[in-house]
Amino acid sequence: MPNILADPPDLPRCSLLLSEDGIHESERLGPDPSSPRARPRARGLLPRLASVRVAAGFCHALSILAMLILPVYAARGDGQSPVIGPAPAFALTSQDGKPVALADLRGKVVAVAFIYTECPDICPMLTQKMVQVQDELAADFGTKIAFVSISLDPEHDTPAVLKDYAEFWGAKPGWSFLTGSPEAVRDVTRRYGVFFAKKEDGSVDHTQLTSLVDAEGQIRVQYLGARFDPEEFRQDLMSLVDKE
Repeated sequence: MPNILADPPDLPRCSLLLSEDGIHESERLGPDPSSPRARPRARGLLPRLASVRVAAGFCHALSILAMLILPVYAARGDGQSPVIGPAPAFALTSQDGKPVALADLRGKVVAVAFIYTECPDICPMLTQKMVQVQDELAADFGTKIAFVSISLDPEHDTPAVLKDYAEFWGAKPGWSFLTGSPEAVRDVTRRYGVFFAKKEDGSVDHTQLTSLVDAEGQIRVQYLGARFDPEEFRQDLMSLVDKE
């Protein structure tokens, strides 16, 4: 397995979110309520969110993201991540050619991510971090925690292609790589607030949003981009397991 984190490729990124004060590739969307500085930090982020713009035709995606993101800043007093809202349902096809629905994973904490197999940079970076966390979760992975990676290039990413991709990265049982018809995939991305557009050269411009869904099907934490801390990601997952 290549070490993307140690030697990231020097390639144009396929996912960019721009704001007036620079590029913000990755931020954990949601305060850590256990931190006494959670509320001030959240307040400090709000003006930046208000100025976010998505480059080259992604402006419509911003309004969708805003509806999903803004509620996360409502801090709770019980030490738990706030509820953002119900996770949109989906029913797609796995790398094994089997139907997989979000409802099938009820009772587990689920990380829902969006990738495509020919992505040269941000998707491999995200996938490698998820592999690292998968391995660190040990016996909890697959039994209490599941990962879902939904392809943004369903025309190319057939179940067979996704199976090869999963095996290449060392994905274990409990990690579903999903595809479907272009219409089905676009419907899922729209409802999760992910915008993508396939270009003439076959590459895909897309926003990168990873959502953590609790065992009751509620979105609790979201990450923009792929440069988040894997340890924080693992802790967020385990905090949702421990609350059960």
